[in-house]
Amino acid sequence: MEVKSEIYRVAGPVVTAIGLDAKMYDLVKVGNEGLMGEVIQIRGDKTVIQVYEETAGIMPGEPCETTGMSLAVELGPGLLSSIYDGVQRPLHVLLEKMGSFIQRGVSADGLDHKKIWEFKPVVKKGDVVKGGEVFGVVQETVNLEHKIMMPPNISGTIAEIKSGNFTVEDTVCTLTDGTELTMMQRWPVRVPRPVRKKLTPEKPLVTGQRILDGLFPVAKGGTAAIPGPFGSGKTVTQQQLAKWSDTEIVVYIGCGERGNEMADVLNDFPDLEDPQTGRPLMERTVLIANTSNMPVAAREASVYTGITIAEYFRDMGYDVSLMADSTSRWAEAMREISSRLEEMPGEEGYPAYLAARLAEFYERAGVAESLCGEKGSITVIGAVSPPGGDFTEPVTQNTLRIVKVFWALDSKLSQRRHFPAINWLNSYSLYKEGLTDWFADNVAPDWVALRDKAMDMLQVESELQEIVQLVGSDALPEDQQLLLEITRLLREVFLQQNAFHPIDTYSPFAEQYKTMQAIMKFGDAANEALSSGVPMTEILKSEAKDELAKVKYEEDFDGSLNAVLAKMDKEFAALGGR
Repeated sequence: MEVKSEIYRVAGPVVTAIGLDAKMYDLVKVGNEGLMGEVIQIRGDKTVIQVYEETAGIMPGEPCETTGMSLAVELGPGLLSSIYDGVQRPLHVLLEKMGSFIQRGVSADGLDHKKIWEFKPVVKKGDVVKGGEVFGVVQETVNLEHKIMMPPNISGTIAEIKSGNFTVEDTVCTLTDGTELTMMQRWPVRVPRPVRKKLTPEKPLVTGQRILDGLFPVAKGGTAAIPGPFGSGKTVTQQQLAKWSDTEIVVYIGCGERGNEMADVLNDFPDLEDPQTGRPLMERTVLIANTSNMPVAAREASVYTGITIAEYFRDMGYDVSLMADSTSRWAEAMREISSRLEEMPGEEGYPAYLAARLAEFYERAGVAESLCGEKGSITVIGAVSPPGGDFTEPVTQNTLRIVKVFWALDSKLSQRRHFPAINWLNSYSLYKEGLTDWFADNVAPDWVALRDKAMDMLQVESELQEIVQLVGSDALPEDQQLLLEITRLLREVFLQQNAFHPIDTYSPFAEQYKTMQAIMKFGDAANEALSSGVPMTEILKSEAKDELAKVKYEEDFDGSLNAVLAKMDKEFAALGGR
């Protein structure tokens, strides 16, 4: 039963009401316009509400009413290809209702309640179904089958089940206890969806980005962070991951990013072709757009909306990659709301529960066996935007304690036009050991040894650069000069990758392995020539070495690489190094 009350105090997005009979996290309609809000604190007869819309002009004395429900998302056919705001209002519906600028007080269903879907049952009358089990399917897109699952808290025996064309609101199944089931279910965003058990990640997320796949892989079901200063390439890296990662579903959360960046995403994604299917990429994507000029409370909710949608598809047995861009804006929204609640601030003004909230979010990632027995995964990759690129600030530090992969973006690399601007000395992956067997079976038995050798050489190069800056490279012994040349090839041929080049934007593991192998082949041949007395100046004249950098842009990769390797063999044979 809805209980009316009135507004007592307004402080930005935080509204205090009196006389409201509500529970924590209940949805509330605030003011004469019925703005959507959520109960975040109860103090005696006062209820504190965070409002997901602009509160300018709202006055004390205006009515409030509780809906008796928590903030929840609608889950069912129609999620894919959708573009939502932070509280799952479809942007195209808001455009029809309000025009180009989002106004307040407008509600919209997360799913299209009028669209007809063809429902095919997979169980029959008399079957016993448990919470989370699949009782029907809908072909949502050409390549993706949407499994209609029992709500996790409902079980029973089927009394009647229909087949045919229905909306998400129509009853398609009835249990013997009278429970009616539709193709849609609602789930509170702050409550993780239950699973049978969590499993250990055993496969890498294949991204086609050489520095990520090759040096710092993330496992499917793992967690990764991309911290970096302004302009270092966080958003482009996340968009590359969304486009190319080998998952069935992509959930992209633009959380507090600049409007022009989000506009680029919204314009680009509908036109992108899915490399896996040849169909539009949007057919397996859910976009949540919550820009920096939208209310901070909705920004705080957008992350939970995205992870709940990801969990729903994981429960069907799909691999999901979730991009949160960026968790710093999310943390800033928490800080603003916390200050208006007059809570005791923690480090740099962030709330004391910042670490706990970040952990709650990232811990919803993982590989899991769902209630219906399917194995699915959610890989969470969060961008972090530390002010001034300071990795010691609280959001970055607390994120590092939680995630297992750290891709550190470096402004100095981006200024040198080295992209992706990921610093190979500061980054790390804790999944490398667990994925060793997969790499040996699916890439090459010596892949891990090659990768480790390359990392060792890059580490030595870093130490030598300090000497070079003081006395110049000519003062180094010839073997160290050669090492600097090999690591230059590693940096320019392997680590650098052009996200906007039609061929270089994606590099399969086979090409990554052959590229690394070719660089190491040059290094071995050059070291052999050097030890046999060939001058360093002659070795550096190698044309094949320079042509190696062009191979990654060629359509016929194998043909071009073989030609370069053949030329390399001739050159070293002529030098007498073999």
